[in-house]
Amino acid sequence: MKRITKNIGLQGEPQPERQETFQDLLKQQNLYAIIDIETTGSQPAQDRITEVAIFIHDGQQIVDKYNTLINPQRPIPFYISQLTGITDEMVQDAPKFYEVAKEIVEFTDGKVFVAHNVRFDYSFIKKEFADLGYTFQRKTLCTVRLSRSLIPGLPSYSLGKLCKSIDIDLQQRHRAIGDAEATAKLFDKLIKINRPVIDGTMPSVATKESEQLIKDEIKTSLLPPAINKEQVDALPTVPGVYYFHNEQGEVIYVGKSKNIRKRIVQHFNIDYKSRKSLDFKNQIADITYELMGNELVALLFESAEIKRMKPQYNRQQRRSVFNTGIFAYEDGNGYKRLTFGSVNKADNVNMTPIIALSNQFKAKGFLFHKVEKFNLCQKLSGLYKTNGACFDYQVHQCKGACIGLESPEEYNARVDEAIGSFSFEHSSFVIIGKGRTWEEKTVVVVENGTYLGFGFIDEYFSGQGIEDFKGVIKRYNDNKDVQQIIRGHMRGKHKDKVIVFEE
Repeated sequence: MKRITKNIGLQGEPQPERQETFQDLLKQQNLYAIIDIETTGSQPAQDRITEVAIFIHDGQQIVDKYNTLINPQRPIPFYISQLTGITDEMVQDAPKFYEVAKEIVEFTDGKVFVAHNVRFDYSFIKKEFADLGYTFQRKTLCTVRLSRSLIPGLPSYSLGKLCKSIDIDLQQRHRAIGDAEATAKLFDKLIKINRPVIDGTMPSVATKESEQLIKDEIKTSLLPPAINKEQVDALPTVPGVYYFHNEQGEVIYVGKSKNIRKRIVQHFNIDYKSRKSLDFKNQIADITYELMGNELVALLFESAEIKRMKPQYNRQQRRSVFNTGIFAYEDGNGYKRLTFGSVNKADNVNMTPIIALSNQFKAKGFLFHKVEKFNLCQKLSGLYKTNGACFDYQVHQCKGACIGLESPEEYNARVDEAIGSFSFEHSSFVIIGKGRTWEEKTVVVVENGTYLGFGFIDEYFSGQGIEDFKGVIKRYNDNKDVQQIIRGHMRGKHKDKVIVFEE
């Protein structure tokens, strides 16, 4: 463990009176703890810190520094050792994090936590302290964002390439002590860049502008590097769908919310969980949105957009092919049977799936859940192959339909109840909800159990039959996701108007 403290300036000598500089104001308001860490991996939830380095900057220059290796209490992966040069042998006798935690708290107390991609280092430090039952909280400042503001137009803002661009000597790359020192030198250059000096002092206007820039960057340090506060402040606070774009303009994520601005701010404030989530955040270069009027339509449009665009960072709804279905039929003994299989399978040619899912695994899990919930027979649901009684009958959870002990009428009533749980209460209906303006409404159309799409209508729209409503919507594909969205909405506490059409 190393700690070096040095005092700057001569003591006891009279200092000439001079006008306050930008750095003087920084010193009065903040001290900066410029930090870098090395870790066993990229996920704070499971990986640990192996080295910490901290440089203290007073707004004029580096005045103190601290660094130590840390025993992570677990093996360091080989590829990490190759990258950082830190091995298990090097940290074997190093202090554990809890043994240096008090020093880190004291060393950073009252200071702004500064780092290159600050969310990475800050999330790891917070997690280590959280494991000790301590809440670590500091103001943060990101030198990636600050560099983009003060030195725009560079091809890359990674620490290595940035230092090369502005002639900062970077020694011991991928070691905390080397990267922290380079970040401290970078910070020192950034706060002094383009500050005109007149007779050894700085004009008050330039000083105030520079001071405000630092304040603004501290407030917005958790935003993606290419996103500014004005963009976020301009976002609407109403329901809609939003898009994150990369520098090439490509959509990399689609989301929805009842309050677009609030949801996006939540995105940016969430603690970093993995390197991938940090990479995602750093790629965001622009934000666009579409107003939807209400949450239901926002959910439906989000689902359609994800399937259409297949953004890189949307996972749950990217699959647009639902090739496995749940089917119902009556056997020769009068029992209604549920089963699952390919929607294109030859023996299902004359059968229409009650609901479609993305794969056999999900379909089987879905059916198991329904069998358990409605006390159905595993054998009659295609989940247990046997010539005799199913397993559930042996443990007294099946009433014996599989061996004819329960009548078809009693069993089929529960099958119908199960089917009703994943189909709509009504076959054909429209949902009329709040629109984007006070004089507009949204309309969602379902016909014969199939979602057709949604649209926007005038408040005084006088449609009577379902054909009138079908004429004002934009058509969208029906699938498991939208069926679940609509069912969930209908079963919830909503204030929409529902018009049911008889078959």
